[in-house]
Amino acid sequence: MRILVLGINYAPEIISTAVYTCGLAEDLAARGHDVSVIAAVPYFPAWKRMAGWAQGWRHERRGGVEVMHCPLYVPARPTGVRRVLHHASFALAALPVALWQAVRWRPDMVFVVAPSLISAPVGWLAARLAGAKVWLHIQDFEVEAAFATGLLRAQSCLGRAAMGFERWALRRFDRVSSISAPMVDRLRAKGVPGERLYELRNWANVAAVTPLEGPSPLRRELGISTPHVVLYSGNLANKQGLEILPEVARRLAHRADLTFAICGEGPMRDDLLRRSAGLAAIRFFPLQPLDKLSVLLGMADVHLLPQIAGAADLMLPSKLTNMLASGRPVVATADPATALGREIDGCGILTPPGDAGAMATAIEALLDAPDARARLGAAARQRAIWRWDGQAILAGLEGEFTRLVASAPYSAVAKP
Repeated sequence: MRILVLGINYAPEIISTAVYTCGLAEDLAARGHDVSVIAAVPYFPAWKRMAGWAQGWRHERRGGVEVMHCPLYVPARPTGVRRVLHHASFALAALPVALWQAVRWRPDMVFVVAPSLISAPVGWLAARLAGAKVWLHIQDFEVEAAFATGLLRAQSCLGRAAMGFERWALRRFDRVSSISAPMVDRLRAKGVPGERLYELRNWANVAAVTPLEGPSPLRRELGISTPHVVLYSGNLANKQGLEILPEVARRLAHRADLTFAICGEGPMRDDLLRRSAGLAAIRFFPLQPLDKLSVLLGMADVHLLPQIAGAADLMLPSKLTNMLASGRPVVATADPATALGREIDGCGILTPPGDAGAMATAIEALLDAPDARARLGAAARQRAIWRWDGQAILAGLEGEFTRLVASAPYSAVAKP
């Protein structure tokens, strides 16, 4: 098959959606398919262009995949309106590339990753021109997440326009997928017919991320000497609920045996540094390269996964899969009935979103109970193998692509 992938985030970015879009494209190429990707110049999670990348179109061949990186507007402070402009600029820059690919290369499948939903019409139009099937994959519900985090107001003109655009987009794809069963259910509730839905989970790299038997060598490299480490690694953004972490560290300041390690970049970094002033136990580190992912995650005695209230069914943090694969328990802030809550059940402890006291109590309970830590960590590893194995997930996706491409043409366009 010829497969065109359209997604704003891609390698050389090393966290979040980029990891899965790149992994998907390179796996399909390794299975013998011709794969081409349209992505943005790398900017995430620092929200500035990566060093060495100019603001323009740039082609590269990476992992057996042809990749065209497109320019885009990258705001230093990504507010609601600026995020819309950011995503719209990528869609505009990607449009001529996608149309050219549709006419010249004629893909069999166009696979669109959201974020960025604003680029969905670009992928849909390219598919229609090429006579290809078109698939929309939802990594998170951007519009509702923007409401939940306060970036957009639901009743504002922009908020209403965003909801209308989402309804329009969801009705025009041959397949619409998301990363958890509750998120697929949410798509069904939004009017996507069941026969067009597919659950495409993010996956753990269970071969590369393995439980460490002894202390991680990264502790010494980063200058961490305390017996215990609790770790957050990933995007430092407002939808993560990270403002709770300095308060949790403050409540555990009496523990001289504990380091809070925060590894990441993003728009909340400066605010978190300000909130952490005077807290000796909390330390900030840059993102670590992918070849250190296993020793980074294995550095933790406990992983931290905060989420804001109302967001746990709008997204399933991509970092969760490899947290589980590392064989360490997770303390997350989520309701038990949410997608995140269901995945953590039996592999860690859930606490209410925003409750720093409850999170501190959960962390301390695990640090003081090595047998419970070991039991929950072993369960986390098994869950990663059973539910999140990348080879099984990607083999299933390839099969679904093959069936969809071989099926009858989609009946025009759903009525608005």
